[in-house]
Amino acid sequence: MLDKLLRRLKKYGIVLPTIFSDESDLRKLVDQASERRIIAESQREMMQSVLDLGETLVRELMVPRTDIVWIEGSRTLRQALSLALRSGYTRIPVISENLDDVLGIAYVKDLARRVHEHHESEHSETVREHLRPATFVPENKTAADLLKEMQRDQIHMAVVIDEYGGTAGLITIEDILEEIVGEIADEYDDEAEEVEWLSEDKARVLARLNIDDFEDAFKITLDPEMREDVDSVGGLLAKELGRVPIPGSEITLAGWHLVAERPVGRRHRIATVLATRFAPTVDEGAVE
Repeated sequence: MLDKLLRRLKKYGIVLPTIFSDESDLRKLVDQASERRIIAESQREMMQSVLDLGETLVRELMVPRTDIVWIEGSRTLRQALSLALRSGYTRIPVISENLDDVLGIAYVKDLARRVHEHHESEHSETVREHLRPATFVPENKTAADLLKEMQRDQIHMAVVIDEYGGTAGLITIEDILEEIVGEIADEYDDEAEEVEWLSEDKARVLARLNIDDFEDAFKITLDPEMREDVDSVGGLLAKELGRVPIPGSEITLAGWHLVAERPVGRRHRIATVLATRFAPTVDEGAVE
């Protein structure tokens, strides 16, 4: 990209050395090229993002521990394929006792091939038997260095480790590339109503809907302990489930049955939740 920029500058009569005294000189060059309309503004932003990778740490781009979709190594191939189908992920970390003990990465294509060739394996074999090695990287590694390593070693995903050796998060090569080209917003996010009433007893809400607004819209008051450290409906589902919600995940509270619906974006986060009123025997989750 830099060589291309230098060639275009030369075309306009601007000859510069290919070696710069420091990064700030290169940033100024990019800005000047944009001001003279030698490169488009989008190209300027992308070049600046590439330079920023050298200062961006892996922990700033990773999927945090609390958002990781994982599966236990003892689960059957059928269970793993079901999770992949519901979550939308094609590579899933496999754990032993907890997330700090990652055994490897399950590739859906490996599991699907095994089941296709040996039908009985979907019930008789476990995920642990069909793993690919996991790559572990420290959270303070720069994104630029990790990108080079992932491209060199053809690695798609890495487990991010904190200073104590525990799992801090997960990062993919797309996470890093997205930092360069920018995140693609989902049109649905801008167009959808935060609360869409389908009937008197049923509504579709955005997972990002604020908890206070959720209580106001549904005329309920959640138990303070239930809503502690939770900002959104999606966060409420995650807290009650004890793991990342995927399509079909469900909870009941305060006379309402909540079901996670549509995932959105490359990270497959839940976009909407379907809420249906029911008549509970106990007003679960609500303050009398």
